[in-house]
Amino acid sequence: MPSYLAGYPPELVDQADALIAAGKMGAILRRKYPQAHAVRTDKALYDYVQAMKGDYLRNAPPLARVAFDGKLQELRNALGTHTRISRVQGGRLKAKREIHVAAVFKAMPEEFLRMIVVHELAHLKEPEHDKAFYQLCCHMEPAYHQLEFDLRVYLSHLEAGGEALWAGN
Repeated sequence: MPSYLAGYPPELVDQADALIAAGKMGAILRRKYPQAHAVRTDKALYDYVQAMKGDYLRNAPPLARVAFDGKLQELRNALGTHTRISRVQGGRLKAKREIHVAAVFKAMPEEFLRMIVVHELAHLKEPEHDKAFYQLCCHMEPAYHQLEFDLRVYLSHLEAGGEALWAGN
């Protein structure tokens, strides 16, 4: 069973495994998500995240930095991170928040990028992966759970030796 699909119902995992093994998953995902997004730079990603934050989390703490991160390991490790950095400046405690998105998301559909951004933005309000966290994710992106599943299937496709589907866009 692919590690990315752990926790999903076995019949769903078996269906995904069969499509991956038959070499059909790439075509299915490519039809469902035909092209990669146009957010390619850290500045464009910052603007993308700030616009979404403005739509859903206006009262959340400000973000000091948003960037694609080539050091994040897209396979087996984090796809995005939300960090809080606290420093003492003078007699005050200053906190900075940053979001880093794995560089692999430069060449993926906008829906997958949006799902990762929604996930990391939700951590501004909800630090734990609990019911309130996922409710906030679904508020910002109603298709959150489907997008997360599709992304996990795509990562399983890549892990099984499948081709990168949006690298040429």
